[in-house]
Amino acid sequence: DYARLTAFLHSPSYTGNALACTAALATLDIFATDDVIARNRELARRMSESTAGLADHPHVAEVRQTGMILAIEMVRERATGERYDWHERRGLRAYEHALAQGALLRPIGNVLYLMPPYVIEPEQIDWLAGIARGAVDAACG
Repeated sequence: DYARLTAFLHSPSYTGNALACTAALATLDIFATDDVIARNRELARRMSESTAGLADHPHVAEVRQTGMILAIEMVRERATGERYDWHERRGLRAYEHALAQGALLRPIGNVLYLMPPYVIEPEQIDWLAGIARGAVDAACG
């Protein structure tokens, strides 16, 4: 129940799932043969560049990033730091806008997360960044 603030906002665990473990082992094989980390650094740099314009958006308090996870914090007024009331569900509005465009962005409160798969191409990152900007506009407009 979101209104009572009792929602469990974490992803499920796949601990001990045979299929998930097999996929994990195959992934480790890929990490051993391909330079995944170097590619991820380049993709993360592209994410940073593609979303840099959001730092000046009047309804964005902060764009923060760690590796391939990027968060966009939406606020009522960037200049004052005034936050949206959580009841307004701005993150949900942004999520719905992005979903209608074919992208899956994760909202937690008024923060919108981009967590693309490691197989994403640079051009797709640019596309995703454009959708994120549109989602912020739609949620805060």
